[in-house]
This record gives sequence, C-alpha cells and structure tokens, in this order.
Amino acid sequence: MAKDCYTISQMSAISKISKKALRFYDSIGLIASKRREANNYRIYTYDDLLAVPPLKYYKQIGFHLDEIRSAFEAGGRCTSLAALKAMFIKKTESLEDERKILHMRRTSVQDWLELLYEAELVLDNTVTSVSLKYVAPEKLLQMEQDFLSDIKSSIINLEFTNHVESIGNYITGPVIIKFYSIADRLNGESQRVCILQKTVFPCDEGQTQDFGGSLMASCYHIGGHDSISETYKKLQRWCAVNRYDYDPFSYERYVTDYWTTNNEALFVTEVLLRVRRPGSTQHQPAARRMASCQDMLKGESDHPGLRRQKTRQPN
Repeated sequence: MAKDCYTISQMSAISKISKKALRFYDSIGLIASKRREANNYRIYTYDDLLAVPPLKYYKQIGFHLDEIRSAFEAGGRCTSLAALKAMFIKKTESLEDERKILHMRRTSVQDWLELLYEAELVLDNTVTSVSLKYVAPEKLLQMEQDFLSDIKSSIINLEFTNHVESIGNYITGPVIIKFYSIADRLNGESQRVCILQKTVFPCDEGQTQDFGGSLMASCYHIGGHDSISETYKKLQRWCAVNRYDYDPFSYERYVTDYWTTNNEALFVTEVLLRVRRPGSTQHQPAARRMASCQDMLKGESDHPGLRRQKTRQPN
C-alpha cells in the first residue's frame, strides 16, 4: 500500500537509486523533495516515487538529464502533444548522428584490425611470391597529385586528409596509390599519381575511381620502400614467364606503413598489376591500353637473372 511520504533512505531502497543521485536530482529540480519543518529532512511523495520509472526510461533511450527535466516540465503543463513530439523528433535526429559516428568508428577500427592480421600473416610466413587473383570491384575516393619521390608524404597525405574533411566523409582501410607509370616508379622519377582510399560513407560519382573488377598479379613487399623496385621486377619476370600482358600503371596497397609504425621492418606493401592474356578482352574501357610485358622488359633481356628466370617455373 502506498505511503504518504518517504525518507530519502526509503526512496533510495525502493527506487534503486543511490541517495547521492537523489540529492543531485533534487538540486537540479528533476525529482524535487519536500522538507520537514521540524528537522529539514528530505521527504518524497508517492508521485515522486512514480516519477522514477519514466526517468529511468528516458535515460535508457539516451536522454540527458536536462532533456529529461524539459520532458517532465512539458508533460506536466502541456495542453497538446506538440512539445513532446518536437523533443522526440530532435532526439531522433541526434541519435542518428550518434549512430553514424559509431558506425564510422566501428568500421575504421575493424578495417585497421584486419590489416594488422594480414600484415602479421605475411610477415610470419614471409609471403613474397607472386600470385594471380581476382580483385573485387569497389569505388574509392580519389585525388590526383604529383609524386615527388616522398612516399611518406604521399601515404600520410595532408592534402588528401583535407579533401576528405571538405566533403564531410571519413577514410578507412589501406591507402592505395596508383602510379601511372611503372617505368618512372622503377627509375625513381617524379610522376602523376592518384591517391585512393575507401570511405565510410558513399561518395558522389565524380569523387571516386573504380578499383578492381579484374585479374591482378599480386606480390607482397616486406620492408622499406627504397627496395620496392625488386618486387616490381619479380612481377615483371612472372608475367613474362607466364605470358601475361599488364597495364603500364600499377597499384601499391599499403597494408602496414607509416600510419602504423616507424619500424620499416614491419612495413607490408602489396604491389598489384592488372593483367590479361595477349589477345583476351579486359573488363575495362577499351581505351586503356595494355602494355606488353616484353616491351616493359626491353633493356633488361640481357640481365643474367632474367635469362635464368625464363627457364624456371613460376613462383
């Protein structure tokens, strides 16, 4: 049976709210107590006690204390539901913003964790052989810029970061750089490149570039980027032996890099060349010319290692 009044200890025991919290709620007018004239002790009515379940429910659905107080005040004096409806609409919009932020954080953390797993497997098993694989198609945010042989500044890219912020998006997954000239990459020359990276939320069509959707020759490079030309040459030899043509451009996919560590021994980079058999069709615009691996290897045919490779089995 309901009582006429409750002490703060009784209120705490019944409501499962600490006395400290009840004092705070009292101080902000959320659940206001009355005072006994004789001893100035806090007392609560049965209606005060019944305010606890709505309070807990509002907290459950994400309302802050000032929002709960406003809801209590609106519910107490309203002659229509308009004020409460406006509050819930505003809260719905706020929760949607929070959902997007949590989605962004969860996606980014999961993608980075998967890269760490991938790099660990490559490092532990010294995976440096060439393989042929189908790369699934995806649309990546793009930005073209000049590459001046400073790979660190291209990977941790201030201009690209500012671009991502300017379109109100977030990046996730590995940085990928498209080098338009394999020859210039091998010779350490400056060239035009395209920075590519996945975004958490979809981008406008004009902001993206297609990546994948084709067969690619893949080879992991372990260690610093100064020696990455050796991995390119390994890919070229593999294409020559296995009679594949490849595009004049390449992709470098940075699994672990300066974003992760400054220890170059832990760097893992996947070098990718889009390939096809001579005379076969490529699932890409025809205007993109395929370069013959024999042409790309011109000038290297007298290299002793290359002559030996021609008689060896592919990696």
